Amino acid sequence: MSATPILDVKDLSIGFSGRRGQPALQIVRDVSFQIARGERVGLVGESGCGKSVTGLSLMRLLPGTAQIGGRVSLDGVDMATASTAQVRRMRGKKIAMIFQEPMSALDPVFPVGEQIGEALRLHERVSKSEEKDRVIAALADVGIPAPEKRYGEYPHQLSGGMRQRVMIAMALINKPDLIIADEPTTALDVTIQAQIMELLTKLSEETGTALLFITHDLGVVAETCQRMITMYAGEIVEDAPVDAALMAPQHPYTSGLLRSLPHFNMEKGKFAYIPGRVPAPMAMPKGCRFAARCPHAQAACAQPQELRHVTADRRVRCGRADELSLAGAVEGAMA
Repeated sequence: MSATPILDVKDLSIGFSGRRGQPALQIVRDVSFQIARGERVGLVGESGCGKSVTGLSLMRLLPGTAQIGGRVSLDGVDMATASTAQVRRMRGKKIAMIFQEPMSALDPVFPVGEQIGEALRLHERVSKSEEKDRVIAALADVGIPAPEKRYGEYPHQLSGGMRQRVMIAMALINKPDLIIADEPTTALDVTIQAQIMELLTKLSEETGTALLFITHDLGVVAETCQRMITMYAGEIVEDAPVDAALMAPQHPYTSGLLRSLPHFNMEKGKFAYIPGRVPAPMAMPKGCRFAARCPHAQAACAQPQELRHVTADRRVRCGRADELSLAGAVEGAMA
């Protein structure tokens, strides 16, 4: 971790106003992490664990009903308290986002070149000809064939893979310091998924842009990321270098995710799974939120669990982390 990370999140909590007379519904609690310049970080967990909400909060894109606490420092600017005008200057230039579904993120009534060009015009004074040249170059950089032709086409004329590449070109046009990629390959077939992830990794290495991958695909994290942050029920439960997290997880939930993968079955012909369900936001336990589903839970787990450092580069929210020997990807694959 560099001395001056591009992103420093401290004690982020996110709630949404309930109905009249009801308290706010807390979705994310006390989330803290940093991302260094040029670093690629995977944010993983089950659907509904708070990954996408966390990503949207970093861009300050949550609706007005959201109640946000804590600090989100982007290159020294607190996004939580910055003015609307200041946030607009930061979006696209310092931080950008690739959304899950490009068909709904792109405007269907404007050519894709015009939409990418708008992102450029918001931050730089450029002539129309220079804008077009730079947009076409950006389309070429993300591997779109015949970029001059695609410049004038509409989203519905492009395949899913091309639309996602357009979104990446839009995110990269201003060379931001940090890109948040929220499930960037969800709607794509396996071949295109691999191409998109290879492209993002290459661009990160060449430009020094930091990447935050929000995903449930641990294979993507293993191939592209340097660090993995695991979320469960709105909390970070583990934060570690990706190889350490995958091979020797120290939180039972991370281990459970790995054991649930088809490639890492613990018994041939029988899929391992995590029993039970994620607790509802209005009924979160006071102690460990994973305890009811954890095979290693003890009485002490009924007490609040702190996210603590077990090594200089690893944090775990489990009081038993030092004494447990949990299955990882390698053990699961060999079993």
